[in-house]
Amino acid sequence: MLRSTVASLLASALLLPQVTGQATFRNPVIYEDFPDNDISVGPDNAFYFSASNFHYSPGAPILKSFDLVNWQLIGHSIPKLEFGDGYNLPASGERAYRGGTWASSLRYRKSDKTWYWIGCTNFWNTWVYTAPSVTGPWVRAANIGPGGTCYYDNGLLFDDDDTPYVVYTKDATVNVAQLAADGLSQVKSVNVVNASMVGADSIEGNRLYKINGTYYILNDKPGSTTYIWKSRSPWGPYTSKILVENIKPPLNGGGSPHQGSLVQTPEGDWHYMSFTWAFPSGRLPVLAPIEWGSDGFPTLVSGPNGGWGDSYPTPLTAHPMPNWTATYTFQGPTLPPAFEWNHNPDTTKYTVNNGLTLSTASITNDVYSARNTLTHRVHGEYPAGTVRIDFSNMADGDRVALAAFRDRSAYIGVHRDGSTYTLTAKFNMTLDEWGGPTLDNGTVVATVKLLANTSKTVWLRTDMDVRPDGSNNATFSYSADGESFVQLGETYKLYTGWAFFLGYRFGILNWATKALGGSVKVLSFTVA
Repeated sequence: MLRSTVASLLASALLLPQVTGQATFRNPVIYEDFPDNDISVGPDNAFYFSASNFHYSPGAPILKSFDLVNWQLIGHSIPKLEFGDGYNLPASGERAYRGGTWASSLRYRKSDKTWYWIGCTNFWNTWVYTAPSVTGPWVRAANIGPGGTCYYDNGLLFDDDDTPYVVYTKDATVNVAQLAADGLSQVKSVNVVNASMVGADSIEGNRLYKINGTYYILNDKPGSTTYIWKSRSPWGPYTSKILVENIKPPLNGGGSPHQGSLVQTPEGDWHYMSFTWAFPSGRLPVLAPIEWGSDGFPTLVSGPNGGWGDSYPTPLTAHPMPNWTATYTFQGPTLPPAFEWNHNPDTTKYTVNNGLTLSTASITNDVYSARNTLTHRVHGEYPAGTVRIDFSNMADGDRVALAAFRDRSAYIGVHRDGSTYTLTAKFNMTLDEWGGPTLDNGTVVATVKLLANTSKTVWLRTDMDVRPDGSNNATFSYSADGESFVQLGETYKLYTGWAFFLGYRFGILNWATKALGGSVKVLSFTVA
């Protein structure tokens, strides 16, 4: 069953760059799940955006832009999640859902020409990764401790004299730590702000800046309010002002933007990049200009809607980047940065060379324990993913699938049982959204048996409506020629809960239920 003409036209429109010379840009600037942004300027005067991706590997995605509006995903700060066995989905059952990287910080240090990433993982340890180039090679340089020190929701600053500072949350307090000269250990940490000072129970999303000789801390009361604090010293005392509070969002059905980072253009203009909660798509980056008042505090510029505008004047001359939508044929030898594995992959079980060969890496009946699940963020309001798979080397008991993947998942795939191959739609695989056990392994809702002489190549597709105020419907279909698609099963309702934090992704899965040894080849994957 093909998508409607209207949905197709809308999806096609999203292939265009965000700005093509117009006087305005649209929010969200990226219709993809890139939360907890920390934006800074690199040595090439480009903007760099560090985001959260939790348990997906590689970790801590990095985006690049020349105009704050058009962005490209260029790499990751963490090549492998080395924070415990659970990140490897071992047969013993450990898992790290909702763990990994969040609200971390990325900065370039001019004095040693080195990039630094610093963040706290769910094992409550703070790690520092460094690289000579933003695209790597990144190495784990330090574990700041001892004793499990967690710089929760942190912001890194290299001061004018090159002293490194980190602002972070501990319980209901905000603290500033001074690091050693090499940035790899703590000298001291001082409590500088308490949540009670603004009548809040907690504060998160910290960033630290020095602007015209004044230190500023940007942070949030969870769910509603962004504060800006200023002081003549990193150690305080700090005074505060509200930057945004319950502001009208730029996206229908989206949440009020809060948490993010401040960034200055070469012309001296300032902007605030935040995100709107917009499940089932995720947390989508939104941008707005700010202006500085005579009191030394910034004010957000309202849009035509009286709140966070759905459009504003472009910050800089447009610099289009490659489209977010694409067809991948996996020519090799590595995967593009747009792909992330669900937990760390078994690197012996896949190859990239004129197609992606996925050998089974887990024996399980639980998709959330299936290793080497490859994911790609959904893009736009009506994302569609189409995968072409050669399943001629599947073994008895193997399953290959294309999923709408999250803590509530559904898929279309091929099951092999003995000599029988069955096209299968399976819905409602359910993971505890707080990172706990699998609650439901799902229900097969439709099947089509493949004839013995049928080609062992098939196209699988899922179409979604991920608008926060949309239908949130997903459909699954298959094709023998890549042109004519037939829907399998009824419409699946995407989950819009927030507790998992991450939005839906396309997931390409291949796992065994009986024994390892089988494989499939992904010939192409199209994100539209």
